[in-house]
Amino acid sequence: MKKDNKKVIYWLLTGCVLIFVMVIVGGITRLTHSGLSISNYKLISGTIPPMNDVEWQEAFNLYKQYPEYQKLNTHFSIEEFKDIYFWEWIHRVIGRFIGLVFFFPFLYFLITKQLTKPTIKKSIGLMILGGFQGFLGWYMVKSGLIDRPDVSHYRLAMHLTTAFITFAATFWVALDLMFPFTEIRNTRFKRLIQAGLLVLIIQIIYGAFVAGLDAGWIHNHWPMMSEGKFIHESAYIERDTLFANFTEGKSGVQFVHRTLAYIVVIFILFIYFKGQKYINSHYQKKALNLLLGLVFLQFVLGVFTLILQVPVWLGVVHQVGAFLLLSAMTFTLHRFSK
Repeated sequence: MKKDNKKVIYWLLTGCVLIFVMVIVGGITRLTHSGLSISNYKLISGTIPPMNDVEWQEAFNLYKQYPEYQKLNTHFSIEEFKDIYFWEWIHRVIGRFIGLVFFFPFLYFLITKQLTKPTIKKSIGLMILGGFQGFLGWYMVKSGLIDRPDVSHYRLAMHLTTAFITFAATFWVALDLMFPFTEIRNTRFKRLIQAGLLVLIIQIIYGAFVAGLDAGWIHNHWPMMSEGKFIHESAYIERDTLFANFTEGKSGVQFVHRTLAYIVVIFILFIYFKGQKYINSHYQKKALNLLLGLVFLQFVLGVFTLILQVPVWLGVVHQVGAFLLLSAMTFTLHRFSK
């Protein structure tokens, strides 16, 4: 039987699509403040939601024991609780489903000897990444169950960024199988794309910081942070140190996210124009065109998300834009590397 065949590629791409769906639902969960509605973790029994009034009341009573209800949502009815419970529940169910989709086909391909040794090693690495992602999800939720009714923005960033990296790694492995021939490309240009990818990942991390600190609901002006000011004074006086301002202060984190947006656009413009002289396949041309189009779309989405004060649907679309931009950057790097 042929190894690393089309079925293996479809399996990996299915994983990519499911991670994409997971990120969308995760974004909705965050923007609807649903992430702390389930305050325990049960791997198997947690897959089944409350099925009757008694079970719903038990789940609601458990929710009442934690800071989000006690400090923010004491006015909640059980029907309002059901609304936020749904998004967190579906988010966790999709996570479990992704685990099954990765593990059982992998086992089948392994037993039927349809994987090469390099692909086996890469697949095991992907499953470890996926498992770590699940652990980070619960680690993030725990931070909001102690004394503050919100999760740590650091843990949120770890959880979101690991999801993006897991997707990019899965997509990369699929691309390795779709384009199996390898030859040396221009190393200097490859490093330029790698640098752009690094800047993009840092920007994604700061996007998670903005989400975790609810920093998108302040300074809702553009291009200035406030009328006549490129940087609002609170961006550097909100915390004791400059580093704390730019990692923990709402204004400082938003300023960094705004500034990095310009840097990402400049980087990708440079990659686009520099890459024109290295194009020797239509895939490379498509990759650069896609990269350019998506970065401008994402920039515009970011601006409107800010000035419209983060409506849920637009916040989700903006997160999807980041996901697609990372996909395009990964594809570009792969096509100009191999």
